[in-house]
Amino acid sequence: MRILLIEDDPLLGDGVRAGLRQAGFQVDWVRDGSAAETELRTHAYAAAVLDLGLPLKDGIEVLASVRHAGVTLPVLVLTARDAVPDRIRGLDIGADDYVVKPVDLQELAARLRALVRRAHGQPQEKLKVQHITLEPATRLVYRKDEPVTLSPREFDLLHVLMLNAGRVMSREQLEQGVYGWGQEVESNAVEVHIHRLRTKLGSDLIRTVRGVGYVLMREDPAT
Repeated sequence: MRILLIEDDPLLGDGVRAGLRQAGFQVDWVRDGSAAETELRTHAYAAAVLDLGLPLKDGIEVLASVRHAGVTLPVLVLTARDAVPDRIRGLDIGADDYVVKPVDLQELAARLRALVRRAHGQPQEKLKVQHITLEPATRLVYRKDEPVTLSPREFDLLHVLMLNAGRVMSREQLEQGVYGWGQEVESNAVEVHIHRLRTKLGSDLIRTVRGVGYVLMREDPAT
């Protein structure tokens, strides 16, 4: 799951990035409001963690601008501004959650997982599609209640597909959802991971839509 971290404090940002990576997130990190707005307008992220006291452009301005532009990804505001009027303003402008520094990194990861689930209409902690169960917090996958061993990249790809079950995802969308900055993506990487997922989870679970992409089927075609 790819997250954009927007934080100008190098020590705090490094700690948050490391903690979220340990929790299984792919984290891209920008340090000013102008770069944040560009990223949010031009790249696909599952969610964003936004500081308010940013150089070049304040976090509230960034949030207001991207919401006005139609950017709908979940935004968690992480800030030292703990006054009630500040929290109300942030939420009214378009923040989905508001956390005051310092924050426990496990709690931050849990809040992000919850925001992403709700954004995809998934209220439950565990994702279930057909005979597959995926647990984002523990990064475990089960097929008919039997554990299945996946590589980190296979898990991330399956997670994106299950969040978007029934929706055709292009290769570019899947790459953006799984790979962060500076990570080399081989031309056939998605195809290779899809093949391995089919081998481990069932050949009919993920369908190829020729010329478009892939879709994880909500229901078993055999039924």
